[in-house]
Amino acid sequence: MDLEGLKLHCLDLKGTTMDFPFDESTLVYRVGGKMYCLTDISDERAWANLKCDPLIAHDLREEFKDIIPGYHMNKVHWNTVSLDGDVPEERIRWMIDHSYSLVLSKLNKRVRDEIMDDMHT
Repeated sequence: MDLEGLKLHCLDLKGTTMDFPFDESTLVYRVGGKMYCLTDISDERAWANLKCDPLIAHDLREEFKDIIPGYHMNKVHWNTVSLDGDVPEERIRWMIDHSYSLVLSKLNKRVRDEIMDDMHT
């Protein structure tokens, strides 16, 4: 997966927005205003920080050398994955969806319901 593939997959997820809140190269994908994925578009290595259930995060780090604790993030709840390393693209897509779902599930009911209603229209 490359950065364009990351972008296309994230924007396919309902309610996703993207912005550059930190600087001109750190691209953040959000749902309901909350981050679920970020990457540096200026880095020659394609990578993404993704939120993850702590038990799953640990298992993924054990399984793949190109998944490490979240760079500049909470190391328990975030992983950094190299998009062009040993992690299959289908697993990366799953990780993006998992991150999105975790964040979506923590949104307040009104915001979550608005996004879910958009998913069914």
